Amino acid sequence: MVSAALSPAAPAAAVEGIHLDVENVSHAFQLEGAPLPVLRQVSFSAAPGEFVALLGPSGCGKSTLLRLVAGLDHAPAGRVAADGEEIRDPDPSRILVFQDPTLYPWRTVEANVSLGLEARGLLKAQRRRVGEVLSLVGLSGFASAYPRQLSGGMAQRVALARALVNEPRLLLLDEPLGKLDSLTRITMQAEILKLWQDARFTALLVTHDVEEALFLAERVIVFSDRPARIKADVKVDVPYPRHRGDPRLAELRRQLLGLLGLDATW
Repeated sequence: MVSAALSPAAPAAAVEGIHLDVENVSHAFQLEGAPLPVLRQVSFSAAPGEFVALLGPSGCGKSTLLRLVAGLDHAPAGRVAADGEEIRDPDPSRILVFQDPTLYPWRTVEANVSLGLEARGLLKAQRRRVGEVLSLVGLSGFASAYPRQLSGGMAQRVALARALVNEPRLLLLDEPLGKLDSLTRITMQAEILKLWQDARFTALLVTHDVEEALFLAERVIVFSDRPARIKADVKVDVPYPRHRGDPRLAELRRQLLGLLGLDATW
């Protein structure tokens, strides 16, 4: 297993982020013949190019909400819309990055990143994009490597590159750094922030990490226990670049921990 040092990235082409609306969304699963409510009348919007973090207890419904926004599932009540159009199906403009990189072990880094273009019949015309996004995530020297040869952080960069090659207008991040060690996680947070600042897609991040939410996002939406409802929508009024020791971030951290019922542990 090898790790890669960060390398200068090629400039990203700016895209126009999606305007996202989630309106009175409720959702439930069937469990042993009975409904299990997971979301209850959730409403919020994200402006084009905005970075929003979703923070809440484990299992409260945050990942379910991402799947609704991605078009992988459908809510029985409420509406989810991109630029005013109701989301009914998956679309390359909305890409979901999971906690696990889920790379194909028999394909090289380059071949894994190419999957989206290949599936859409665009690889021949847009092959240059593969090299561009590998450069963006600092992996231009690892195109011929296989997943087994990568560190955890590198594998997650490949997953990000696989998403970015489609030039998404909305990037959905479902705890993408949750299984990384603390040092790699901090490095990857900075990488994600730079990618967002360069490309200006709209970003929606699910995380359990209060500091991660405050370091990356412009707003943090705090959810209750399942069935999730919105307890607070907190603006992170600290300019970029942010420093983790900033007194204002410490104040916001205490506020968020209080909303999560964890302020007594501060």
